[in-house]
Amino acid sequence: MFDVFINNFLGKTPRWYKLTILTFLIINPVVFFFISPFVAGWMLLLEFIFTLALALKCYPVPSGGLLALQAVIIGLTSSKKVYYEVETNLPVLLLIIFMVAAVYYLKNVVFLAFTKLIIGIRNKQALCLAFCMLCAFLAAFLDALAIMAAITAVCFNCYAIYHRVAQELTESESSHAEMEEFKGFLRNFIMHGAAGAILGGNLTIVGVPHNLMIASRLGWTFGDFLQQVAMIAIPVILAGFAMCLLLEGIKFPGYGYKLPERAYNAILKDYNAKFARLNKQALFDYALQSLTAGLLFIALAFHLAEVGLIGIALMVIIAAFKGMTKEHDYAEAFNHAMPFTLLIMVFFAILAVVDDQQLIKPLIQWALTFDGKTQLLALFFTNGSLSMVSDNIFVASVFMNEVEAAHNLGQFSREWYEKLGVAVSMGTNVPTMGTPNGHAALLFLLTSSLAPLINLSYWQMFKLALPYTIVLTATGALSILFLM
Repeated sequence: MFDVFINNFLGKTPRWYKLTILTFLIINPVVFFFISPFVAGWMLLLEFIFTLALALKCYPVPSGGLLALQAVIIGLTSSKKVYYEVETNLPVLLLIIFMVAAVYYLKNVVFLAFTKLIIGIRNKQALCLAFCMLCAFLAAFLDALAIMAAITAVCFNCYAIYHRVAQELTESESSHAEMEEFKGFLRNFIMHGAAGAILGGNLTIVGVPHNLMIASRLGWTFGDFLQQVAMIAIPVILAGFAMCLLLEGIKFPGYGYKLPERAYNAILKDYNAKFARLNKQALFDYALQSLTAGLLFIALAFHLAEVGLIGIALMVIIAAFKGMTKEHDYAEAFNHAMPFTLLIMVFFAILAVVDDQQLIKPLIQWALTFDGKTQLLALFFTNGSLSMVSDNIFVASVFMNEVEAAHNLGQFSREWYEKLGVAVSMGTNVPTMGTPNGHAALLFLLTSSLAPLINLSYWQMFKLALPYTIVLTATGALSILFLM
C-alpha cells in the first residue's frame, strides 16, 4: 500500500525522488518544531513554496494540504486561526468562486474576441501588443484570474485544432519543427497575455483578490482605489506595453516564435466553420453575453455590491434568460474556479502559520523603521521580494495586518497609512511576476492542462517573465520615488 501511495504522490518519477520529497515534506517541520517553532514555521513555508515549484508534477493541494494539516497538528497554528483567516478573506473567496465562474458564461464573447485577434493581425509584434492590452483592460474589470482562465481556454483550443492537423501529417522533421515553433508561439502569446492581465489587475479592486482585501481595510470604493494607485499603476502599465513590443522586436531569448502558416490556416478554417453554423440562438447568446458584460462593468465601477455577489447576480441573469433549469447546467462553470479555491484555502492555513509564528513581522518592522519615501520603497521591495517566493495574497494580508496595527497605535497619519497601502498593493502585484507561484494568475497557468502541452514549465515561465519583472519593478520604484 505504501508503494501505491508513493506512486500516486508524484507520478512517474524515480522512487528515490518520491521518498526524498515525502520525507522532506512530512518529517522536517516536526523535527525543527522541537528546536524552534519560528524555524519550523520558516521550514514549512519554504517546503510549501517547493510544492508550488513542482506543480507540473503534482497539483499543490495534496502536498501543500498535508503541510497545512501538519502545521495544525503540531501546533504551529490552530483550526480556529485558519477559520479566522477564511472569515477575514471571505470577499476574496467569493470573488474567486463566483466571479471566475460568472466569466465562464461570457467565454463565447471573450473567445471570439481573442480568436479574432489571432486571425486578424498577422504581425507578431502588433498581435502580442493588442493581446496584452486587451487582457489588461478585461482584467481590470473581470479579475486577472478569470481572464487567465479564458485565454488558457483559447490557447488550448488553438493547440487542439492544430494538433488534429499535425496528426494527419507524416512524421517528418519539418512537421516536428513546425509543432515546436507553434508551441513556442503559444508560450509567447499566453505569457504576454498573462503580463497584460497582471498589469490590468494592478489598477482596480477586482483585478486581483488581495486588492479587494486592501481596499476593504482602507474603506476604499472602486473609484477610490483606482485614484490612489493610478500614479504608480499607469506608468507600470505603459512600461509593460513597451516591453511587449521590445521583447518581440529584438527576439529576446524565449521570444520571437512565429505562428506557422499551416496552424494559422487551421485556426482560420475552424473560426469560419463556427461562424457558418451560427443560428438565431447563437446570436442571442452573444448579444446576451455582451449586454451582461456591460452591466458587469457598470456594477463594478459603482461598487453596487461585493464583487462575488455581483458575479452571482450575473450568473442568475444569464441563467434566467437562457432557461438553465437543470442542476448540471451550472457544474461546468465551477470547474476552473473550485480547484484553485481549494488551493487558496491551503494558502490561508499557511498564512495562519506565518501570522501566528510572526515569520514576516521582523521584516515588516525593519521596513517601517525608515522614514518618508524610503519607507515606501522599503515596503515595496520587501513585500515584493517575499511575494515572489511565497504568495502575494497572504503576504499582502500579513503586511496590511502589521501596517494597520501600527496606524491604530498612532505611529502615522491616515494619509500616510493610505500611501503605505498603495505601496503594499503595488509591491504584491508588480515584482510577483518574477516567479510562477508569486501571482495567482501565473500559478493558475502553471497548474493548467495547457502548460505541459506547450512545454511551459516553472523554469520556462521564470525566464519568460524575468525581463518584465526587472523593468516593471524598476518603473514602480521610480514612480513611488518621484510621483507619490
